[in-house]
Amino acid sequence: MSVQNTPLVLRADDGPVAILTLNRPAARNSLSLAMLAALQEALDGIAAEDGIRCVVIAAEGPAFSAGHDLKEITAHREDADGGRGFFEETMAACARVMQGVVGLPQPVIAAVEGIATAAGCQLAASCDLVVAAEGAKFCTPGVDIGLFCTTPGVALARAVPRKAAMEMLLLGEMVPAAEAQRMGLVNRVVPPGQALPEALALARRIAARSGVALRMGKRGFNAQAAMPLSEAYAAAGTIMVENLLAEDAAEGIGAFLGKRTPEWRHR
Repeated sequence: MSVQNTPLVLRADDGPVAILTLNRPAARNSLSLAMLAALQEALDGIAAEDGIRCVVIAAEGPAFSAGHDLKEITAHREDADGGRGFFEETMAACARVMQGVVGLPQPVIAAVEGIATAAGCQLAASCDLVVAAEGAKFCTPGVDIGLFCTTPGVALARAVPRKAAMEMLLLGEMVPAAEAQRMGLVNRVVPPGQALPEALALARRIAARSGVALRMGKRGFNAQAAMPLSEAYAAAGTIMVENLLAEDAAEGIGAFLGKRTPEWRHR
């Protein structure tokens, strides 16, 4: 298959787990407009699939993602408007993808080998969980090239403490996986080459739970996290009532009380 015809995002399913693989290794999986569109299409498809209960995002090659495609951005400076229209289109597409990851009904796990920089770091930070290999590094280096990583900062500020986010954004330095874990950006650090297997193991454990509980739980968690305390409890209480009325909650509670394994219907 020619490079031109090679899918930019590969999908493989492992039972109820969907694995999306960024597939521009020669370009360090940079997020070109076409790559963003392919990722958006994959996420939109998965969102409608009740049979998929967890998603893993991985990457081909030595880098998870180097962020936006700077060659593509530079080429559009020759446009009549100096690139403004293309830049706006790219930022809007990127925002849709990142919000699509957060808003996806299913939990999403990033499996990071190599670097995750700029918008690549933004993608990892947008995921619900991050598994990183020992050699993985995270960075928002826009400040080094006169382009502050303002949009990656949106995801970063929601994943790590404010001062840790600002340090990454202001210095643009590589943060090793172990330090990223200490900051809260990474959940688990594993030996090189083991990020995907570990992410899949986590995904399988998550996918073994009730699909309806996972969907409601992710939606409720993200909603309340942006609210004041009293509103958060009100919103979370509403989700809990909705969850209690689901078939799987009745089955799960009954199985617990009856000391048996629940049989999920994912409803």
